[in-house]
Order: sequence, then structure tokens, then C-alpha cells
Amino acid sequence: MMEEAELCFPELLNTSCRRPPLPQSEEVLVYSLMFLFSLLTAVLNLLVIISISHYRQLHSPTNLIILSLAVSDFIMGFLVMPIEIIMMWTCWVLGDLMCSLYFMLPVILISASVGNMVLISIDRYVAICDPLHYPIRITERTANIGICLCWVCSVFYTIFLLYDNLKQPGRYNSCDGDCMVNIAGDVDLVVVFVIPFSVIMILHTRVFIVAVSQARAMRSHVAAKLQVSGTQMINKSELKAARTLGIVVVVFVLCYSPYYCVCMTGSSIMVGSPIEAFTTFVMYFNSCLNPLIYALFYPWFRKAMKHIVTLQILKPGSREANML
Repeated sequence: MMEEAELCFPELLNTSCRRPPLPQSEEVLVYSLMFLFSLLTAVLNLLVIISISHYRQLHSPTNLIILSLAVSDFIMGFLVMPIEIIMMWTCWVLGDLMCSLYFMLPVILISASVGNMVLISIDRYVAICDPLHYPIRITERTANIGICLCWVCSVFYTIFLLYDNLKQPGRYNSCDGDCMVNIAGDVDLVVVFVIPFSVIMILHTRVFIVAVSQARAMRSHVAAKLQVSGTQMINKSELKAARTLGIVVVVFVLCYSPYYCVCMTGSSIMVGSPIEAFTTFVMYFNSCLNPLIYALFYPWFRKAMKHIVTLQILKPGSREANML
């Protein structure tokens, strides 16, 4: 009877997984902190979403991309992270098909986040390297088109990546009550890491070089000469935005690198394994860091948070409030 009680499905003696042991007091503390972390991630990103969506003054192309990134981070904190934590000490009881469908969600969100980072890099590249044409080339319409393409491509890429798991759900489970899917690590490594991160690094290297040269020009009082020669000087606010978003990109790369370094050690990763769970949670940690970076470097976000927390957002005409 004791042995049957430890099974996920006692009626399936030969095929059932063993139920994970109940967490000890130290583990309960760790799980509680992880749940609080996921709650903090959801709340902070929800504040970003409300801020940019509500206040008209914040409806810029750059902020629309930040909004898209915040949406993926919010879903990560609100849905994916709590489910991942629960899966650490419970059996999967929703069936093989739901297991495969569930894992589509984090893959879509991760792919969309990478795509949003590429869009941020392109936005900053044009703003810093070609400021004269930035208002023409990067508009709210072009930003919305880029964001939509980013999410659509993420969905189709996820279907392609998990096709075998969707075609034959549960094929990689070792027993009933298990939930594992297999991802072609070499394909994911190239499509979601090598190519986009190479583009991100190249664009931000160029942005850094131009921004440094412009800063030196300003300090050496040759701005007037540069303008006369036809070179467009960069607005200080654009330089500050480039610095802030550069920090966001660097933190993003640091959080995503461990997972893809594991990918480099083999051709595939078994999603649901301990090493995958650890490196994936490091990726999820990035979802909480992004709004914290905005709070540190963006006065408009701090001001918007104050308006939201103090319920000034409910006042008539609050959409037109000055946030900049």
C-alpha cells in the first residue's frame, strides 16, 4: 500500500511514475520564494504594460517594442513560472497532448523575446546611426508590423520545433505522470541564439562606436562643425535610451547564454530534465530584471508607476498626463 501511494497513478502499477517526495521545510521556503519571484515578475511587467498602453505620450515606436517584450515577460511570470514550480514536486495529470501543448507556450515566449530584442537593436541602430531619417523609417506603424511578424514567426517556429512531440504526444515520457518533450538543440541554437544574437551584437557594436564618437564630438565643442558638414547630431535622450536598452540587451544575453551553452554540448535537450530546468529558470529571471532596469533608468516609468499605485490613473483625462 505504501508503494502504491507513492505512484502518480496507483492503478497503473507497471507504467506509472513515482510521485515526487513532499518538499522539506527548506524546499518549501525555496518554492515560496520562487512563487514570490514569479508574482513580482508578473506585477512589474503588468505595470509596464499599463503605463505604455494607457498614457498617450508614451506611444512611441521604441516603447511599443518594450510593451511587446513586457507582454511576453508578464505571461512568463503569471503562467509559465508558477506551472514550472508546481511541476517540480507534482505529477503531470493533464495527459500527453496537454504536455506538448503547454511547452509550446514558453518556447513561443522565448522566441518572441529574442525577436523583440532584435527589433530593439534595429530601432536603436537607426536612431543613433541615422537620426535624420529615424522619424520616417521607424514609425508606430512599422513598429506594430515588426511586432506582429515577430509573434507570428515565433508561433510557426514553435510548431516546427515541437512537431514530433505534437504528432506523437508522450513519446519521450519515461512513465505515466511524466511530462517531457524533445527539442532539436542544434536547430534552436542556430535560429534563436546564433543568428539573432549575432545581429544584436553587430548592431549594438555599431551603435556604441557612433555614440562614443558623438559624445567625444560634443565634449570637444566640434558639434557645430559636424552639423555644418552635414552630419546629424544625436539627441541626448536618444543616447540615454540607447544606453538603457543596451543594458537590457546585455542582461538578456547573460541570462540566455547558459541554456544555449548547454545546447552546444549535444544535439538535443530533454525539456523537463534537471539541467534544463535550471538553465531555463535563469532565462525566466530575465523577465523580472527588465522592468527593474526600466525603473532604474526611465523617469517616465517611475512616474507612471506612481500614478498607477496612487490610482491617479482613474481620473478623467489621465491618458493625456505628462509622463516625460
